[in-house]
Amino acid sequence: MGSRPTDPRPAVSSRAAATPARPLPAADGAPRTRVGRRRAIVIGVVGVLVLLLAWPIGLAIWANGKLNHLDALSGAADTPGTTYLLAGSDSRDDGTIGQDGTLGARTDTIMVLQVPSSGPVALISLPRDTYVDVPGHGPAKLNAAFSWGGAPLLVKTVEQLTGLTIDQYAEVGFAGLENLVDAVGGVNLCSDLTVNDHDSGMVWTPGCHEVGGTDALAFARMRKADPAGDIGRAERQQQLIGAITSKVSTPSLVVKPGAQMSLIRAGTGSLKVSKGFDIVDLGRMAIAFRAAKGPGGITGTPPISNMDYRPGHNLGSTVRLDPDKTPAFFTAIKNGTLPPGPVGGPPGA
Repeated sequence: MGSRPTDPRPAVSSRAAATPARPLPAADGAPRTRVGRRRAIVIGVVGVLVLLLAWPIGLAIWANGKLNHLDALSGAADTPGTTYLLAGSDSRDDGTIGQDGTLGARTDTIMVLQVPSSGPVALISLPRDTYVDVPGHGPAKLNAAFSWGGAPLLVKTVEQLTGLTIDQYAEVGFAGLENLVDAVGGVNLCSDLTVNDHDSGMVWTPGCHEVGGTDALAFARMRKADPAGDIGRAERQQQLIGAITSKVSTPSLVVKPGAQMSLIRAGTGSLKVSKGFDIVDLGRMAIAFRAAKGPGGITGTPPISNMDYRPGHNLGSTVRLDPDKTPAFFTAIKNGTLPPGPVGGPPGA
C-alpha cells in the first residue's frame, strides 16, 4: 500500500482545538486603551466619593475649632427634654452705661428653646426687663444678671425663674448677627409698623423687605417705636433668627463649599457656647428652632400681668410675669403638654 500524504499543518490537540483563539490586540492598542479608560473612570468616581464623604467631616472638624467655649452651665439636676438658652449680647466693656442703666456687657435677646421628651418644641422669649430675683443680688431686671455675672449668672437666674435646667447655652454678639445676615445674602423680614427710630437706626415702611445685616440688626433691636415694646421686639428677634435659619438650610449651600466656609466664619466669629457644645449640637438647635417656628411649635412669651410694673429698688419700669400662671406655664413647656400655637404677650392680648 502506498503511504498517505503527510499533512503539512502541525498537529493540534483536541483540547487546544476546542479553545477559541484570543483575538490579538489591534495594532493601535484599542482594547488596552478601553481598559485604561475604564480604570481611570473608576478611580475618578472613587475619588469624587471620597471627597464627598471627607468634605463634610473635615468641615465639621474645622468648624468645631472655630467655636468659642465658656463655662456657662450651673450643674443643676437635669429636667426632662433638652433646654437651650440663647442670648444676644452687646458688649459695653468701655464703661458706657446703656439706656436701661446697665454697665458693661448686656443682652437684649434672651430665649429659652425647649425640646421636650414628647410634645411640641417651644421657643419662649424672656423680656430683658422681666422683674426677677437674681441669685446673690436680689430684685432686678433680667438682663442685669448678664451684666453682673455674664453667662453663668444669667443661666442660674433663668433656671430659677423657669424651673428648667439649661443643657446648652449659645451667645451671639450683635456684630456677629449682622455679619451672619450678610453672609447668607440678606433676609426677608416683615412688619406692619412705620418706623424712623433714631436709637436703633430702624427705618421701615409697612410690608416685607429684603434687608442686609445693618438693617436686620436695627429691626431686631428697635423697641421705643413699637407699641408692644419688649414684646414686639421679641417677636421680631424670633422672626430674624427664623429667617437666618431658613437661609442657612437652603439646599444650594450643599454645593457651595466657599459659601459654607464664609457662613461658618461669620456664624462662629462672635459665637460663644457652653463647654461640650459642638457643631452637631448647633445643627440640632437650629432644627429645634425651625420646629418651634413651624405650625406644630410654640412661640411667644410667658404669661405677663403688667408691662409697666414699678417695684421700686430704683429699677423704674419692669415687666412682671403673672405669678399665678407662670409656674404652671413652664411646667407645661417642660413636659410638652402645652398645645401648639402662640402664647403669652401683653395682658389682654
